[in-house]
Amino acid sequence: QVQLVESGGGLVQVGGSLRLSCAASESMFGFDVMGWFRQAPGKEREFVSAKRRYGSPYYADSVKGRFTISRDNVKNTMYLQMSSLRPEDTAVYYCAAKRGGSGVEQPHEYDYWGQGTQVTVSS
Repeated sequence: QVQLVESGGGLVQVGGSLRLSCAASESMFGFDVMGWFRQAPGKEREFVSAKRRYGSPYYADSVKGRFTISRDNVKNTMYLQMSSLRPEDTAVYYCAAKRGGSGVEQPHEYDYWGQGTQVTVSS
């Protein structure tokens, strides 16, 4: 059973930075795509960023230029560096992984999910 464990969430002021980590229980070479999603209270889960095993990353328009995704396939860990944080970035952040398929932005396309980590941006 694949396990994804997020860490790094917390409380940060507007304009601050956080780095989220997602540790996988098996080799990340087995996942074609790994991604980050977030869900705010009362809202649907939304795409944040994703990265294929090889290739350029994908970002939601709302985070472009502020968030950076990276994968360390040796350490089996994915990261999301978040900067210039805004109150609207407040949400539970989830990492996800999928073994194949072309899409990257829809939650239903992913096979495995972490339990989530809370990010709160205070103004």
